[in-house]
Amino acid sequence: MAATRVSGFLGRSSERAMLDRLLGDVRGGRSAVLVIRGEAGIGKTELLRYAARQAAGFRVADIAGVEAELELPFAGIHQLCAPMLDRLDALPKPQRDALGVALGMSPGGAPDRFLVALAVLGLLSAVAEERPLLCLVDDAQWLDVASDQVLGFVARRLLAESVAIVFAVLEPGRGGGVDGLPALALRGLDDKDARAVLAHGIPGRLDDSVRDRIVAETRGNPLALLELPRNMTPAELSGGFELPAAGDLPAHVEDHYARRVCALPEATQRLLLLAAADPVGDATLVWRAAQRVGIGAEALGPAEQAELLEIAARVRFRHPLVRSAVYRAASLEDRQRAHEALAEVSDPEVDADRRAWHRALATSELDEGVAAELEHSAGRAHMRGGLAAAAAFLDQAAGLTVDPAHRARRALAAAQAKHQAGASEAALALLARAEAGPLDPLQRAQAEVLRARITFTSKRGADAPALLLNAAKQLEPLDVTLARETYLEALMGAQFAGRFTGSGALEVAAAARAAPPSSAPRAPDVLLDGLAVMITEGHAAAAPLLKRAVDAFRTGDGAANGGFRWLWLAEAAAIELWDHDAWQELAVRELHLVREAGALTVLPLALSANIVAQLFAGELAAAASSIDEVNVAAEATGSRLAPYGSLVLAACRGREPDLSALIEATLKEVVARGEGIAVSTTQWARALLHNGLSQYESALAAAREVLEPPKRLDATVNWVLPELVEAAARSGHMDVARDALAQLSPMTRASGTNWALGLEARSRALLSEHDAAERLYREAIERLGRTRVRGDRARAHLLYGEWLRREGRRVDAREQLRTAHRMFTDIGMEAFGDRAGREVLATGGALRKRRTETRDELTAQESQIARLARDGLSNPEIGTRLFLSPRTVEWHLRKVFAKLGIRSRRGLADALPASESDLIPV
Repeated sequence: MAATRVSGFLGRSSERAMLDRLLGDVRGGRSAVLVIRGEAGIGKTELLRYAARQAAGFRVADIAGVEAELELPFAGIHQLCAPMLDRLDALPKPQRDALGVALGMSPGGAPDRFLVALAVLGLLSAVAEERPLLCLVDDAQWLDVASDQVLGFVARRLLAESVAIVFAVLEPGRGGGVDGLPALALRGLDDKDARAVLAHGIPGRLDDSVRDRIVAETRGNPLALLELPRNMTPAELSGGFELPAAGDLPAHVEDHYARRVCALPEATQRLLLLAAADPVGDATLVWRAAQRVGIGAEALGPAEQAELLEIAARVRFRHPLVRSAVYRAASLEDRQRAHEALAEVSDPEVDADRRAWHRALATSELDEGVAAELEHSAGRAHMRGGLAAAAAFLDQAAGLTVDPAHRARRALAAAQAKHQAGASEAALALLARAEAGPLDPLQRAQAEVLRARITFTSKRGADAPALLLNAAKQLEPLDVTLARETYLEALMGAQFAGRFTGSGALEVAAAARAAPPSSAPRAPDVLLDGLAVMITEGHAAAAPLLKRAVDAFRTGDGAANGGFRWLWLAEAAAIELWDHDAWQELAVRELHLVREAGALTVLPLALSANIVAQLFAGELAAAASSIDEVNVAAEATGSRLAPYGSLVLAACRGREPDLSALIEATLKEVVARGEGIAVSTTQWARALLHNGLSQYESALAAAREVLEPPKRLDATVNWVLPELVEAAARSGHMDVARDALAQLSPMTRASGTNWALGLEARSRALLSEHDAAERLYREAIERLGRTRVRGDRARAHLLYGEWLRREGRRVDAREQLRTAHRMFTDIGMEAFGDRAGREVLATGGALRKRRTETRDELTAQESQIARLARDGLSNPEIGTRLFLSPRTVEWHLRKVFAKLGIRSRRGLADALPASESDLIPV
């Protein structure tokens, strides 16, 4: 790279200084992460080697991604963690077991990807307790998907572990888990250093104009500067020589390596091909395969002399482009012979999956035996949580299958696995292959369901409901249970599409009601019936069914009820019933089950549901911490879910600039893909914000937008009606307020919960006078006081206090307004708190200057860690809950103790008492 045999390193002074500072930070007890990005040959690997040389006193772990291992789950994690397994006992048992399954060391079901990530984080932290740890990850773009996600997750959670991770990523290349991490974009050497590299690399005379062209057209790429002139004749170097365009540089470098390989002896070329065909770099395996095809140890010499390959404990090519050049330059027949040799020497017991993979690549004809072997490997990969690997095995199996029906079945299974792994485009391609084959009616309907699911997962827009509805109708005569489940999925699709689906929700509900009933109704069946009746007939008719469904999901067998699959819609039913306790319980359960199953694509959605429930409970600090988890999960999965939690949090806090920026960014995406529920959420958030800011005309306009056009199965409609009543009443639009109350009342009466009836009483009080108004305000406060919805209770005190002041009862008003102000301040609802404070002053009262408490200095994450520690969780348990290492939890707790003025956990109970919502019985 920018290295020579003479000086060791030319240029890159600022880059080396950055690495030196990074290592210094880690020596000081802080973790550090850096992603070095650049084109092939630009010097990324050389900077990694520089970091390794500078890491005196560190333990250095050096791994590399391999393109051929992209489909093998946790291959990169295996490289990293295998030398550290002597510290495995330092991990909590669930993490230890998950990592063992992921690495194929122990049997078990598919491990939770985030639990594996926590295990890796904990393992690195444990190793770093002895001495600082430097992890170097070369060619990170070729990490398998599971390892890429895990390492990206770990890199974002490092803080106080004395660990550094430095990634090298080829650009242009695929995005991945390292996107968004601190990055160094590596450019070509400047002219001075580029000329110095050329001077060392070319012993003869170099014409000035040729030198200038080489420097300009290689853009200072060190590898190109060293490698490209090697095959040039003295005459070419002294003048009259031309290079291809700079944009072709990586391909040109690869072609250069291919020419150098072709000049080697035939046995050496065959050895190079064996090494290139084995993705693991297993020296023993390569030598066994070489011996099997008659290649002796002497074949290595010319490759070493040409500085292309070395085989010691591991197989190492000079550069990844050497590997790709060797493999691509070989004929198909030669590649197949290489894979055949590697398959023959792979242990069928210990390494059955890699053996099956090599056998597949060695096969030129359809072969049911190999296809069946690949299908078995897919099953094993699926059990280890390697959905991408399972899809790859099934894809290869389908291509080798003799029987067209079996081929289509395997292609359909591969498409399903690709979809579960989050690879939508690849899933659609496999689905097209499956549909081209002879599928039976059930399989064809399953293919329709999969196409609709891919559409919903990738876009969450208006296209999915109609696709799912059509698939459900096809399934009715074939599989009633699957048909009814598909109707539920269609309802979820219609919920997300909202205004953009037109009458889609009504069409789905009508079709679901006309579908055959289940012979043995389960909780999902009752849920479907309840939601369908609510959409077609209203809340009063649906409430008994919805209550049965919610109770069944709360008390029934989780596995029989579909695990986490239908909990989102069960939560929607609880919201329609204004049952916050059930909603929060189901949201917490969904989050637990999603994490337990490792369902990464669902995690952002589950976290978002939990966050909104927390916000209604007035737990803004906990919600803010959870939003950080959503961002981590979204980065890991590539989720395009709208930032629901962030929108509602900004509105609750009353921060208009933050909300406006979020809404602007959100609408650009969700309108384009037809995610109507997100549009409604932005409008409801605006209404909530403006009511807090006493900007009632603006709140009225935003609230009315939610209801136009009318929508079904949209929680924001429920939530915006009380905002509309308040905004309309306060701005003098009493007819609008009465119409909104007329819409709200049937829902709340059908529900009968304290939350529902409390909100109705609060809203009705705004339209009442004298004794009737006072009675309703008191009823609202009393009913909402029995719930966890602290913000709504505080608003009841505020509205009652405002009414009392206007009635001239200033002393009574002051009491209610001070209660509201204290509650809003404690919750963090700043705009409503300021509104209450202004009202207190208007009564002639004074606001007590709020004593600055040290606990208010805690960050959202520190507050969450402090609460969990106060409740008795250990550091490892807190780390598991918040995706942190125990060492980082300990570091945060030390800061918490200093801010609270205490010395240990024992002081947390007094310094950080339970919040008001914690004290309300469930």
